Amino acid sequence: MKVKHELLRAFCVDAMVKFDMDKSDAETTADVMVTTDLMGINTHGSKQLYLLLKNMKEGGLSVKTKPEVVDEGPGFAVIDGNFAMPMVTATKAMNLAIKKAKETGIAYVGVKGSSHFGAAGFYANMAAKEGLIGLSMSNVDPCMAVPGGKTPHFGTNPIAYAIPTSNGKSVFLDIATSVSAVSKIFAAKILGKSIPDGWLIDSDGKPTNDPMKYPQDACILPMAGHKGYGIAVLIEVLSAIVTGASFTLDVPCWVRDFSKPANQGHAFIAIDIKKIIPIADFESRMNKMINQIHDAPKVDGIEKIYLPGEMEWEKYDRQLKEGIELPEDVVINLKKLAEELDMNMDEYLK
Repeated sequence: MKVKHELLRAFCVDAMVKFDMDKSDAETTADVMVTTDLMGINTHGSKQLYLLLKNMKEGGLSVKTKPEVVDEGPGFAVIDGNFAMPMVTATKAMNLAIKKAKETGIAYVGVKGSSHFGAAGFYANMAAKEGLIGLSMSNVDPCMAVPGGKTPHFGTNPIAYAIPTSNGKSVFLDIATSVSAVSKIFAAKILGKSIPDGWLIDSDGKPTNDPMKYPQDACILPMAGHKGYGIAVLIEVLSAIVTGASFTLDVPCWVRDFSKPANQGHAFIAIDIKKIIPIADFESRMNKMINQIHDAPKVDGIEKIYLPGEMEWEKYDRQLKEGIELPEDVVINLKKLAEELDMNMDEYLK
């Protein structure tokens, strides 16, 4: 289904307002989700709204609470999300990191009392839009085995960075530390499709291509073996150990028990480049690196070498004009939400 981004945003906002969320919080959440869809990252965009509102309905999240700063210094802060909508908490946290970094050069803001915050890259790009380097990350409920293990111990623990450029389109990367995002496995389950080799092992530690075994009888593997595992450990420390959030085996699954707060942790870091190097020099050096990458000799059949994030920016520009192509699994979730809230989906998704 193709939909105009303005109408998808309006649908998301109206659904949340109908669920008694403050309109400003609904707009913040919708901006995160629809921007993610515009970039073609549909596993983490508006698809997540149905499940997050189900958490609110059953008690895993709260429609009434607000995130609050519980500790801070010149270059750091800790925010308790109080189980409010995670996109609202994460946006508040990165905005605070940006503000502090502009004063101190670099700032860290950690979060506890939160849940699934969508695409990490959105928050990293918030910093890049302000001319700062941004990093964002989160711990997740256990679903990933450690090398040599056969049971879940860490989450997919996503991490993202965004670096500003002179043309306004950041160089950015948003990845899970697992071999794949879990949302892709759930999408395969909804569509009745198998998954690629090397994604899952079953409860005996043997490879499986059956997404129906996940998560009860299978767990995902870390990307690049010990490398993804090692980065996941760092994210767990910065997001959860430091902040007071739940960690590793103590993090409940936000899509398995909707009544139990997940208490996930997030971490956001902003670096003000201007405090370190004149911005003109930084942009010149970045442009030189970008040109070198674009001009690298190409193998047969390859027309263009892409920078991290460049494909997403191309999709963003195209879909902003032509409309967002929503995959079938996303449409299914939106239709379920519209039906449960007695909304006429046809008024929006046209």
